[in-house]
Amino acid sequence: MPDELNLSNLGPAQRRQDRKRVGRGLGSGKGRYSGRGLKGQKARAGSHKMRAGFEGGQMPIYMRVGKQRGATSKDAMPIGPFRTYTQPVNVAALERFDAGTEVTPELLKEAGLIKSIRKDVKILGQGDLKVKLTVSAHAFSATAREKIEAAGGKAVALRAEPEKAGPKKRSAPKKASASEPGAEAEGSEA
Repeated sequence: MPDELNLSNLGPAQRRQDRKRVGRGLGSGKGRYSGRGLKGQKARAGSHKMRAGFEGGQMPIYMRVGKQRGATSKDAMPIGPFRTYTQPVNVAALERFDAGTEVTPELLKEAGLIKSIRKDVKILGQGDLKVKLTVSAHAFSATAREKIEAAGGKAVALRAEPEKAGPKKRSAPKKASASEPGAEAEGSEA
């Protein structure tokens, strides 16, 4: 390339390619059907403007397969707006901190145990802990809490843990009281 660009030495960056000219006779190699084959929807004008996934009017695959309803369903993908995500940290990983240290999500981030402090942290109970620590996290598993407290430490929840809903209890059918008119009739028959 020349040192100085001016109007006399300007040119395209690469050689221009001529447009393919179709329908110019059999000798051209792109005559007769002009590369579109024989008949059918794809041989017609405007046929290449079909949306992705179009199946010629047949019921498309995304409508034929079953769906999991609801963005917050357990099996819904991608994860719905109300699903929560926690970053797990096992108690075995907390062994690296000195005794008496207050372990916070910020400290876990510095140590490289979690990626972000914007997501909740849950301490899990895999491994052993022999160091007395005060651990602050958003959630604790039952075994993790036991192991931290067994080592003489303290587990501090940064957010109140939700109450676990027990099994639903069915209410017993109402018994007719003596003041109701139907109850007197049943009693008199006996």
